[in-house]
Amino acid sequence: MAKKVEVKDLLEAGVHFGHLTRKWNPNMAPYIYMERNGIHIINLYKTAAKIQEANEALKKIAASGRKILFVATKKQAKDIVAEKAKNANMPYITERWPGGMLTNFVTIRKAVKKMASIDRMKQDGTFNTLSKKERLAVDRLRAKLEKNLGSISDMSRLPAALFVVDTTREHIAVAEAMKLNIPIFAMVDTNSDPRVIDYVIPSNDDASKSIESIMNFVSEAIIEGLSERKAGSDDDNDDEEGMAKKAKAPKKDKEAKPAKKVKAEVPSTDEEDVEDMKEAKQPVRQKSKKQILNEEE
Repeated sequence: MAKKVEVKDLLEAGVHFGHLTRKWNPNMAPYIYMERNGIHIINLYKTAAKIQEANEALKKIAASGRKILFVATKKQAKDIVAEKAKNANMPYITERWPGGMLTNFVTIRKAVKKMASIDRMKQDGTFNTLSKKERLAVDRLRAKLEKNLGSISDMSRLPAALFVVDTTREHIAVAEAMKLNIPIFAMVDTNSDPRVIDYVIPSNDDASKSIESIMNFVSEAIIEGLSERKAGSDDDNDDEEGMAKKAKAPKKDKEAKPAKKVKAEVPSTDEEDVEDMKEAKQPVRQKSKKQILNEEE
């Protein structure tokens, strides 16, 4: 069972601190509680409600077996997001967002396959046949691909949803997801526009403690969805095994009733017919090869 979202926990993590009032986005007004010392304070009751709403949707996506791509390239968020995404077995981008990651996914997949082909070269010995300069260039390319795309190497198709930390910084990722109608979940601070986000979580996206607090709730919901999927698949397997055993089990034959003796019907009482019937019942004696040759002579 996922942990219940408590306002007290959010308050201790500093989730309520927004940006300076002069940097605010007016569209965030419904989520702002008050202004204090030139800083906007986020309404944590609305944050808690939005986390619950987002978690329900994320849980359903995870239970359906689809992937959720996490995006966070800012310094204070990248390590936290990478750790939580790994725990939930989901892909993530914590380095530079590769342009066309979603809208030009085929090309990105080619780059991932290139990484796999380099690994095969090292395994089958082809890598050792290259010159020293070529090996160095291949190693550098492999390291670059691993850094930028290593976390999405298992993602064979477009994600079902995006989870973004700081939508202002990751505006390219948001724009690509909008173009492809991919649902966007995001931590949105008071300086961002919530209108383009499907599931808004109004929160402080600059403090590592705040990011970790939100990510804990999100990752727990995803893990719960995955465990439900696993439990459902196990039940299906048990049902299939039961059906297979039933199919293989021998059927109980009903007690065989003794067959009634049927008298052979003689087609006619005529003497010639009776003689023919007697001859037909006699066993057929095949002639030997020698007898056949003697008859021919």
